[in-house]
Amino acid sequence: MVIGAIADTLGRGIEGVTDAVSETFFEPVIRLGVTGLARSGKTVFITSLVANLLDRGRMSGLEAAGAGRIEAAFLQPQPDDTVPRFDFESHLATMTGVTPSWPESTRTISELRLSLRVRPRGLLSGLQGPRTVHLDIVDYPGEWLLDLGLLDQSFEAWSAEALARATRRAEGGAYLAALDSVDPAGKLSETQAADLARAWTAYLQAARAAGYSDCTPGRFLLPGDLDGSPALTFAPLPPSAAGRGSLARECARRFEAYKAQVVKPFFREHFARIDRQVVLVDALGAIHAGPPALEDLRQALAHILGPFRPGRNSFLTAILGKRVDKILFAATKADHVHHEHHGQLQAIMAALVTDARRRADFSGAETQAMAIAALRATIEETRRVNGRDLGVVRGTLLDSGKQAALHPGDLPSDPGILLSPAREGAEAWLDADFDVMRFAPAPLSLRTGEGPPHIRLDRAAEFLIGDKLR
Repeated sequence: MVIGAIADTLGRGIEGVTDAVSETFFEPVIRLGVTGLARSGKTVFITSLVANLLDRGRMSGLEAAGAGRIEAAFLQPQPDDTVPRFDFESHLATMTGVTPSWPESTRTISELRLSLRVRPRGLLSGLQGPRTVHLDIVDYPGEWLLDLGLLDQSFEAWSAEALARATRRAEGGAYLAALDSVDPAGKLSETQAADLARAWTAYLQAARAAGYSDCTPGRFLLPGDLDGSPALTFAPLPPSAAGRGSLARECARRFEAYKAQVVKPFFREHFARIDRQVVLVDALGAIHAGPPALEDLRQALAHILGPFRPGRNSFLTAILGKRVDKILFAATKADHVHHEHHGQLQAIMAALVTDARRRADFSGAETQAMAIAALRATIEETRRVNGRDLGVVRGTLLDSGKQAALHPGDLPSDPGILLSPAREGAEAWLDADFDVMRFAPAPLSLRTGEGPPHIRLDRAAEFLIGDKLR
């Protein structure tokens, strides 16, 4: 078995070297990871990005598209045969049909390969013909993202942090009450362990619905084929002097099994191969939910980047092990505020990820914060209110189907006005209230060669892949 394991490891290494050499010298491959927490719009982002790369009439901010150097774009089978294909066609039909709606949220990992035939710019254009660049887009549930932070934690450390968060949130009351009748040092009861796991899952679902971001373990929310397995039958417990056969000891063992058998393989097979990364954030939703939700989002983002091993790629790292060298932090749903406030939204996004960006920049990765809308669902208007002109956005409300105009509130020019009270534990905003409406996609009438309307999706693409298309 040892010899077999060594042979398998060597085989994978040789395959990796072969793939890397092929990508380096023949047809370059950009592996783009699309990550985001709940309600951030990952599926919409990928669908609109692909549609706008296929029909590039709205992509002038992507230099290769604006200059006409992308001669063709076409979809191909993704290289990973065991990974489901991202259902681009169905998602696009849902978003752009006669009665458009938002596609369902990501529930499992999927992948799509888009190939671009690109003509080089400058003097090289006359010396060589067009080349093909493959863009492999990897989509995975945001609920799984924070699990990567568990890799460096013990069961005891995770339990302490998780219970502390539950204590601060009203949604944690039922689970904490259930713990009152539990003796962690007592003999394991499978019924009791299953009841606790269900109660913890119910708390995570309620916390996510209330706008909180840090809800681990992520597979409790999207278990897939692991539903009911021992790897998902544990819950955080208070400290105790637990011995063998106790509830606490078994929960700790299952926590380690969850990391070893669920989290680590996912990281090894997918995250470790990513070149470029998008982190999508529903910052407006967190602001609307209040200071506790905004601070929870800031802390969650600060812990996300550790596993991505950010740093600049080189020839050797392309052969021996890739690193993420560009990371985009994108505040989504920019179409929910008037363009006058896009600068403030971008500044808030940058401030939310300051800690994460500093770590990434120090490691050599290039980072950028941006405010975008992958699919524009509103139009802008200016209305006279109380003697002053007020910028509003108008669209179709998702819940009622009625037309409505919204001014969500004036976002501050100084992000500290929001982040400081959030850090200090404020329960509500003192001087302002920030409203959010859920808009449905607007019916579209696209001209030939145009993708769906967006805000700064072309600039996001330029940052992420523009250098590879030159």
